[in-house]
Amino acid sequence: MTNLNTQKLIIIGGGLVGLATAYKHLQAFPSSAVTLLEKESALGQHQSGHNSGVLHCGLYYKPGSAKAQLAVKGIREMTEFCQSHKVPHEICGKLVVATNAGEIPRLRFLHERGQQNGLTGLRWLEPHEMRTIEPNVSGVAALHVPEEGIVDYPAVAQSLKNEILQRGGQIVTRAKVTQLHRNSESWKVETTAGSFQSDWLINCAGLYSDRISQAAGHSRQTRIVPFRGEYYKLKADRQHLVRNLIYPVPDAQFPFLGVHFTRLIGGGIEAGPNAVLAFSREGYKKTTVNLRDLAEALTFPGLWRFLLRHSGMCFQETLGSVSKKLFCRSLQRLVPAIRSDDLEPGGAGVRAQAMTPEGRLVEDFHIVRGPNSLHVLNAPSPAATASLAIGGDIVRQLQNH
Repeated sequence: MTNLNTQKLIIIGGGLVGLATAYKHLQAFPSSAVTLLEKESALGQHQSGHNSGVLHCGLYYKPGSAKAQLAVKGIREMTEFCQSHKVPHEICGKLVVATNAGEIPRLRFLHERGQQNGLTGLRWLEPHEMRTIEPNVSGVAALHVPEEGIVDYPAVAQSLKNEILQRGGQIVTRAKVTQLHRNSESWKVETTAGSFQSDWLINCAGLYSDRISQAAGHSRQTRIVPFRGEYYKLKADRQHLVRNLIYPVPDAQFPFLGVHFTRLIGGGIEAGPNAVLAFSREGYKKTTVNLRDLAEALTFPGLWRFLLRHSGMCFQETLGSVSKKLFCRSLQRLVPAIRSDDLEPGGAGVRAQAMTPEGRLVEDFHIVRGPNSLHVLNAPSPAATASLAIGGDIVRQLQNH
């Protein structure tokens, strides 16, 4: 066991996972020296600030997986944190809707999986029952998930920042990592804000986690492939069509959840996201292109194998990206009253998804160990919800490294 109270720790990445790790470490080891490095001028500027603000409770994930365990634990930790720090949040529940009889077996599978993962209060609803919760929804059955909720994640990031600073941690922004050096006893981290020394290195760099890992001396087998998720918003006079959260039954052949409806904690209804290849790791707009990012993606054999395996899905997602009418059709499966004219442009996020050379998405959270270092190489949704639990798990791994 390592005495981490006397150690210097550097965390790369100022998103929710990096912030939560710093907070949890300072809770466990109050005398330790923790420095968090963030390349942007503010914290939580990428996945943490470009998501729909949902509190995921662990319905979808394989029992026993890190995602399942940490999501179930994480939503409870996150809810307690929000309550104690007065962060806006609401446990409003959601419906997962089977729109036809063919989806019923998959919905029953989700019901069983949720029970195996320890979710409480799950209810199977017939059409008349689900319309008491969402009057405008259409389908043959639904699963009510009462533990699901919504939250202001940027406010969570601000509260974590305040906790870290109050506990003596250091946060350095505009500190893009340029080089990593390891000697027998410590790490030297070169950044655009200067050089930093540490005994331990934690990589929570999200969209750039694979590059940081490679800079630390690891071979880059899996690679981050950026997928943009685009949203529309319901116009103000049509927001009454959705009360809280409405999701489709996910297709086992489709690696993402599908477009859905989300009530935002600050008001309004968001519809989406789709999933299309981004031409930049920060490609929040269709027109944003980063030549290095694009070249890395297009020369990665895993991407081409993925595109071949899911060619139909990729084609449909691309069509939905360029056609609001087609995007609307996907939404109408859940709420038939939605019209194309009801939609106005919303935001977008980029998912930092790890992919194998065989073209398969890494499904679970993935953390790799190195010499006095840990690298979080896959932490897409539900990582925001689970961030406090992930941070606690990282601290436990450090103790036992």
